[in-house]
Amino acid sequence: MARILRMGMVGGGPGAFIGEVHRKAARMDGQIEIVAGVFSTDPEKSRATGRALGLAPDRVYTSYEQMAEQEAKLPADQRIDFVAVTTPNSSHFPIAKTFLEAGFHVMCEKPMTLTVAEAEELEKVVRNSGKVFGLMHNYTGYPMVKLARDLIRSGELGPIRKVVAIYPQGWLAQPIESESKQAAWRTDPRLAGAGCLGDIASHAENLAEYITGLKISELSADLTTFVPGRRLDDDVNCLLRFENGARGVLHASQISVGEENGLAIWVYGEKGGLEWHQEDPNHLRVTSLDGPEKQYFRGNPYVAAKSPAAARGTRTPSGHPEAFIEAFANTYVNFADTIRALEEGRAPSELENDFPKASDGVRGMKFIAAVVRNAAGQDKWTRL
Repeated sequence: MARILRMGMVGGGPGAFIGEVHRKAARMDGQIEIVAGVFSTDPEKSRATGRALGLAPDRVYTSYEQMAEQEAKLPADQRIDFVAVTTPNSSHFPIAKTFLEAGFHVMCEKPMTLTVAEAEELEKVVRNSGKVFGLMHNYTGYPMVKLARDLIRSGELGPIRKVVAIYPQGWLAQPIESESKQAAWRTDPRLAGAGCLGDIASHAENLAEYITGLKISELSADLTTFVPGRRLDDDVNCLLRFENGARGVLHASQISVGEENGLAIWVYGEKGGLEWHQEDPNHLRVTSLDGPEKQYFRGNPYVAAKSPAAARGTRTPSGHPEAFIEAFANTYVNFADTIRALEEGRAPSELENDFPKASDGVRGMKFIAAVVRNAAGQDKWTRL
């Protein structure tokens, strides 16, 4: 039986959204338990969250520095194996660096850091530490996203020509920063760095590169803030060029009234195309030049035959929807199995090692920086 890994968390206190998603997802498959954390900069709020989670009081800390130091002093069979970093963007770098250098594995929310320089330094810290680092681009955890990637890998679509990735939301169409904690930090330049661009356009960029296996080489961008008084962007539009010559369009918006969480992608090759929607995640549409349209439905044997990765990420039979939290959980399962592989002195399998890493975080930060630079300058195209 696989050893249950011990998880610590920084962030995810009262009023937080993503921290609780991480906790639910990490515990879903019975492979991980949360045993320690510092959940807020307010010690009482942190203690309250610890009590709600049933943690021992002496494992609820007042700072991440204290947590890293004290956990490292515990016996190996008691201390945390890894920490999940679920704080606002500005603190990802110092927290992740502290725990890596203290000898712990790290799972970090995206974007990985606040700047490209921080991202590149953190990638070096990861490499030097020998520890496992995961970046929570959760949408790569969906089984049908993995099927889409594997169909492209197998050559079913032929060489890729065109990629369209969109991520429209409408929740920031009004200035709600004063009444919403989630809106407040996401539109604060000190905490977020970039607005819609860092929050959701980075997901579209990561999804496009993950599914196609291609890197964006150049982009031309329009970055807009529509809501008066808002300090960061709330709408992003990009033309993309990929390393193989393919062209792309990326659109992300948080002022698209009526849209909820409309991440979607279309990929077109010389022989076929595919289409996936996050709000209908259990289906994948595939087209071809020489045959009828196909609809793949998650959980069926024909999906497993095409993509062992999709099968690995499937828990329930077809017709029983799996979605957002399960995608997080799939990322945690692969992350945990890679940690176990390291403990066993073996290289993780390709399936185990299938989760976003520090290199993806560097790509994401270069994408964000290139969009900002291009939108503010006079160059038609900016290289990543």
